[in-house]
Order: sequence, then C-alpha cells, then structure tokens
Amino acid sequence: MFLSTCLFLAFCSPKKEDWRATNQSLIDRYGLHPETIDELASPVSHTHAKPNESIALKSLPSEELSPGVKTTLLWGSGFSAAIHTLDAETLIPSESVNSERILLVLEGKIDIAMAEGNQTLEATPRVEPDGVHSATPRMDLMYVAAGMDVQMSAGPSGAKLLEVSSPLRSDHFLALGREVPDQVSTDGGKSAKLNLGAAKVYDLYDLQYTQNASGSFSKVIYGEQIQVNFTSLKPRSEMNPSLVGSERLLIALRGDAEFSLAGDRQPLSEDEAIWIPSNVVQEGISGDHGLDFLEIIWPVSQKYIEQHASGLEKFHEIIPEHASLERIIDGKSSTPELYFTEGPKWMDGKLYFSNMYFDQDWNGDPKQSSTIAMNPDGSYQAISQGKMQTNGLYPYKNGNLLVCDMLGHRVVEMDKTGRVLRVLADEYDGEPLDGPNDIVVDAKGGFYFTDPQFTMEAEKFQPGRAVYYVSPEGQITRLTEPNEFAMPNGILLSPDGNTLYINNTYDKESWYPVQSDKDNFVWAFDVQEDGTIRNGRKFSELFLPENVLDRKGKSSGADGMAIDTEGNIYVATYTGVQIFDAGGAYIGTINLPSYPVSLCFGDDDMQTLYIVSYSNVYKIRTNKTGFVQRL
Repeated sequence: MFLSTCLFLAFCSPKKEDWRATNQSLIDRYGLHPETIDELASPVSHTHAKPNESIALKSLPSEELSPGVKTTLLWGSGFSAAIHTLDAETLIPSESVNSERILLVLEGKIDIAMAEGNQTLEATPRVEPDGVHSATPRMDLMYVAAGMDVQMSAGPSGAKLLEVSSPLRSDHFLALGREVPDQVSTDGGKSAKLNLGAAKVYDLYDLQYTQNASGSFSKVIYGEQIQVNFTSLKPRSEMNPSLVGSERLLIALRGDAEFSLAGDRQPLSEDEAIWIPSNVVQEGISGDHGLDFLEIIWPVSQKYIEQHASGLEKFHEIIPEHASLERIIDGKSSTPELYFTEGPKWMDGKLYFSNMYFDQDWNGDPKQSSTIAMNPDGSYQAISQGKMQTNGLYPYKNGNLLVCDMLGHRVVEMDKTGRVLRVLADEYDGEPLDGPNDIVVDAKGGFYFTDPQFTMEAEKFQPGRAVYYVSPEGQITRLTEPNEFAMPNGILLSPDGNTLYINNTYDKESWYPVQSDKDNFVWAFDVQEDGTIRNGRKFSELFLPENVLDRKGKSSGADGMAIDTEGNIYVATYTGVQIFDAGGAYIGTINLPSYPVSLCFGDDDMQTLYIVSYSNVYKIRTNKTGFVQRL
C-alpha cells in the first residue's frame, strides 16, 4: 500500500509518459536548453503520476496533525509543503527536525518559541484608504535551519501557516498515519547561500520584486536546498515558452491564468495548485485579474537566484542595502495634530508640507488645516493655520513657496512665515479653477499644476480634470483636454526640463465619474519652447494592489512624485513608493505601514527621501541626489 490517503488522485495511478514526447518536441521547436540537475537525474517514480495538472486545494485531505491543527500536505521529489490551519491559541508542540524550513503566515498570528529567541509572525490585510484610515498589508515569514527546536502557537483568532521543508517532513506523514513517500537523496549537499537570516522575521512586503519576464515579477526566498518565489503576473501578461530545470509546485493565492504545460492547457486560479516536473515547457497568459502565486522550487534554481540578484543590485544602487525607514513624526502624539500630510518640499534646511484635514468621506476643512515647517530634528510648527487647505508646494523665487490652495481654488506665492504675497492663478477661460493639487516650477520661472477637481463642491467650475501651465508672464494655458486623465495628480519635470511627467490616481472604477485611457501609468510628454507639451506616451506602469486587481480597476493611488539628478523617479502609490529608472524600467518599492501620499528629497546633501503618510512623516537615506528646480 503506497499511501493510506491519496494526496492527488494522480498519486494512485500508474505514471503516464506520453507528455514527455510532446514536451521534447516543444523543446526542439522553441530551441530551449534543458538543465541537468543531479538530484533529478533519477526522479522518484511515484511522486506525481499526473504532473502538470491543476487541482483545487479544498479537494485534498485536511487531517488533524495534532489537537486543533488541520493539515493539508503536498510534496515533490525532495520537499514537502504543509498548509496548517490552527484553531485559536492552539499549540504545535516543540519539535526538532532535520529539515530546513520556510514558514509563511497566510492568515492570523503565530507565536514562535525557540532557543534563538521568541518571535511573532502575523498576516494582516490591506485597509483601503479613506480620508482618515489606511494600512498596507503584512505577511511575515521566517527561515528555520535544520535542527532548530521550534514551538508554535496560534493567536486569539487562529492562524493559517504554510510550511515548506526540505528534505520532506516524514514526521508529518507519520503523524497523519501515512506511509512516508520515497525521496530523492541530496547526500547533504548545499546548493545555495541563504538570503535570509535564520530565526529572523521578515515581512514579505518589505522584500523586493525583480522582473524575470515580461509582466512577471518575483520576490525570491531561498535556503540551502529549498526556494520559494512569491510571483506576480500583471493582468493579461503573456508567458513566452520557457523551462526550469528544477521541480516546481505552484500555489495560486489570488487571480487566475491559463498555462500550457508540455502542450496541455491548464487553468490555475485562487486556491489551486500545479506540480511541474523538471524541464517542462511552460507558456500561457494571465487573466484580467493578474495572478499572484507561490512557486516552491526544488532544488533551488540558480537561474532565478542570479536574475534576482541582478535586480536587487539595481535597487541597492539607489537604496543602500542596510538603509531602513525611520518614522520621524507621529502626528497623533504631537502638536499641532497632523491629519493628512501632503506636498512636502525641502527648502533652506527645513521640510515644508501641508497638513490637510479630511473626514472619513474626504470632506475637507480649511479651518482645521495648516501648512507646516519641520526642523531636521523632527520638531515642527504651523506657519499658517486655519486659513487654507494647502496641497502641493514647490520652492519659488526669493526663498518663497508656490502653494496649491486646493479648496481656495488658486495657486499662491507664500513666504516662510505663511503670509500670502500674491495670487498667481485662480481662473481659466473666465471661470475659477477647481482644486490645484500638485505643482512644479520650470527653469524660466513658469510652473505646471494639476487640477483633478478633488473638491467638495458638487458643481465644478471647469469642464473637466486637467493640467495647466502658467508662463513667467502669468499667461495660463490648459495643456490636456478636460478628463483626458481620469485623475491627474502628481507632476514632475526632468532635470533638463525637456520632459513632463504626470500620473493618474484613479481609473476604471464603477464609483468614479471619469474613465480614461491613462490607466495605471505615469505618462511622459515632450516640453516645447513655449511650455506646452506634445507626444504623450506611457513612461512606467505602476503596480496595483490586490483589491484593485480583484475588481479589475486601474487605480494605483499615484500621488506625489520626486526625481533625482539622474532622472530616476519615485512615485507614492497604494503599494508603496515605486521607483523607476530614467527609461521607465521598474527598480523596486519602499514599503510603508500605511499608504504613502507624497515625498521629496531633503537634507543638506539632498540624499534623504522624506515621505509623508497621513499623520506620519518618514525618511530613508538613498545613494542619489534629489533634483529641485531653484530659481
């Protein structure tokens, strides 16, 4: 008797070899080069009798591993994956095993007691931003080396835990009354250097995506023999024919895709899994929602590791490897209270930013809003309070600031004491502006600003959302057609002044009154001699959060942007601060506890990135020098 309970129905039937001939013909057709891996030279014949077939996880046995713990097992030639569902405050007794493990909390909280120190792993969902609340998701993981004693207990709401082990956890099979499957021997060989410290907690969202194919990005985690990729396919991403020498087990977490594996069509959607043997030709396309999946790889794939290392190197050229995000203001415990911070700019040794009051439904109130000047030590004071609900700021002439007085429907020049010196723009075509939002100055003394009509009045003055240019002589020109952008928000100029960048906050939403073709992109435009723009084109595609993807929206939450002297741009979005190089290629993301609203470079060397997020102000050091146009 092979197993008392079959994991896959395929485990209980003779292995079919007919797919291999088709696979070889595809390898020949596409000119692919299979990898030879010693451990897989003689694979265990009964590991998977029907490879390359998707199966629903809920159709697999979920059995009691210990009191209050239900476990579903999956495995390959040299690894096992256990999905544990733990009741509230359930204990998994202390255990010492000769397998290395990667633990990932999918739901709830797990307390871990070990000789190396007690740790807590938790998973928390995203809180969709409103005018008062925001929280980014968290999913903790840990690498556990072979031989470490670990005791785990669930939190008060229970937990769901993925445990990936190599070699296979034979004690799990025995505890469930199953025969232990044969395994490929690795002879104790080590094929990789760890990229995570043992017994340390990491938030998956802090780890960097690197691109491995068009529309495909992975966060790569590996031990000595086992590797777990968290891979995200953007919607409608085509997967060109490829193969990997290692075995792989795909577990879909969200979204859907249609794969072709060895020429056989296999759909994969949430809570389904596919086991893929070595050197299987894979191609396909992701669905309208994209696809997020865990990819368990055995043995580790040097191809993936080298590709990931190359991407990380580019990220660390901008953000130093050991740089950490530091919160310098908690505006709920300081005075004046901070609500929704916006539009930061560094000038003359201080950080200036707007403190906008909103209620939960985005209703503003200038009487409760202020404009703030922050000292380098984090102390701050209001330079203007209860007069305006300012938004974007930019350094201007004579040490003053250009200020978007959003609810005052105007752009003004303000000195550093908060005194309004003059109104620079308050109408277009004989009608008031709606809500100037973000602003940037050119080398001639003219300026650009966005007006996404993000104001409280039901009736708008202008015919739609737009971007404007005010010449040095004060002549205002509308640069984009009304509602050409669904919500134009952040705006930047390249250091040479030849390119204007505009992002789009919301799009393709049932609850939003405008839809456009700008979607989740930063757009680039050529700047002409008179300040007008032409040749609009997609510059960079912004990652979307899972809740937006699930509803097939295109809202990136893109807001404030910054640029360095080399032309790298930094965009505050729902998924963090996304960084792109001067050609628009994705570099990486800075994760924050809440939705980052805007950002700028600061300090004497202009190499610190200051990021505002609701009531908080953060900073992180970079290797780059920020660019601001000084007049």
